Amino acid sequence: MGDQANARLAVRPQFRWPAGQARPGEETGGELPRYRIPAGPTDPETAYQLVHDELMLDGNARLNLATFVTTWMDPHADRLMAECAAKNMIDKDEYPQTAELEARCVSMLADLWHAADAADAVGCSTTGSSEAGMLAGLAMTRRWRAARRAAGLPADRPNLVMGANVQVCWEKFARYWDVEARLVPLAPGRTHLTADEAVRHCDENTVGVVAILGSTFDGTYEPVAEIAAALDRLAAGGGPDVPVHVDAASGGFVAPFCDPDLLWDFRLDRVVSINASGHKFGLVYPGVGWVLWRDREHLPEELVFHVDYLGGTMPTFALNFSRPGAQVVAQYYSLLRHGREGYRQVIQGCRDVATRLSGEIAEMGPFALVSDGAGGGIPAFAFTLRDADAAGFSVFDVSELLRTRGWQVPAYRFPPALQELAVLRVVVRNGFGPDLADLLVADLRRVVDRLTDAGRPGPPPAEATAAFHH
Repeated sequence: MGDQANARLAVRPQFRWPAGQARPGEETGGELPRYRIPAGPTDPETAYQLVHDELMLDGNARLNLATFVTTWMDPHADRLMAECAAKNMIDKDEYPQTAELEARCVSMLADLWHAADAADAVGCSTTGSSEAGMLAGLAMTRRWRAARRAAGLPADRPNLVMGANVQVCWEKFARYWDVEARLVPLAPGRTHLTADEAVRHCDENTVGVVAILGSTFDGTYEPVAEIAAALDRLAAGGGPDVPVHVDAASGGFVAPFCDPDLLWDFRLDRVVSINASGHKFGLVYPGVGWVLWRDREHLPEELVFHVDYLGGTMPTFALNFSRPGAQVVAQYYSLLRHGREGYRQVIQGCRDVATRLSGEIAEMGPFALVSDGAGGGIPAFAFTLRDADAAGFSVFDVSELLRTRGWQVPAYRFPPALQELAVLRVVVRNGFGPDLADLLVADLRRVVDRLTDAGRPGPPPAEATAAFHH
């Protein structure tokens, strides 16, 4: 193994220090190794410049229309995060006020999502929605197993029902904890889970149904209230009593402010847990997520650990242990700074830009909208080519050429049973205003003109045919 590693090091390119300049460390021959630790120290300014220069090759975060995560916060938030960068979120006894701010955020979100007792809310911060979703999945699975064993029934074949459009974290959960992932196939005209399909895939071994409030594929909300009502009817008719978890990674910070009448949260009795990403439309840099349960009954006590070696007995039920407290502080700042009306203005502004942008793209000859970024979803939309054969180019060609101007607009195929649908997707976040939207439209027109003139036919590259998982 060591010989193979050395062989790989030997063929990898090495940085050659410019002649006449002082070399960092004690490396011989003026070389700075990239894949092993230097023998000696490097001047901090030199080390900074080396890293800084390489990072210039990264894309511009503000032009990244693929990501859902926040790419801009105001200077006050930046300052708070710098002040809290050294604080470990798990050290609640050493940083009691950071722990208090976390608890306040949980109560604020419980109130926002209509929990019965926001002051005594059950939840915690996480590194993101992936960890939050896994905690919720674990809670549902443990409760299902306990109920089955209490009834003298086998509890070794749990399954979780969800649309094939779920974020990959749910497939990870199913694989890591030996739960069958019942991925409901999509179909033409059905880009996410529906109530009928959810019920059809449930049985006595179903630990829960995952409904997505803001699909990563096209930004649309799944019909949580309809799914809950269909499961109510299933239970009333003698079928299994299946709970619902809402993956509101993006929509949890959108629907309460812009779609206040939409029923999707704890107002629905069948919803037992909700997760959301503070680092998406919660307006915080990555990574911070949140998971809340309806009440203490739905978080099994066996999942809670009481840790006392840090100076005080503190309950913890996150998968990760040490993690930064800065993002939690920034979340509290954002909730305090914006308030309900501020969030509504920011998110509605994003939705207005998305609606205007999708409308202008729809008016371009070759494109058709799959979603429009308006009501019924988060500020994101997907569009496709009306006729790729007639156009002579693919959405993957469009995505590639947009990168020459710095735009990162992902192109991908939908999951199985709808793989013939290849789309481009745009996420409109805080900081992406009408002026940037106009520039994107202008560049998209130039790309279309260039590809039309080139008339390059043919299918997309083989590596571009896989579904996009963000």
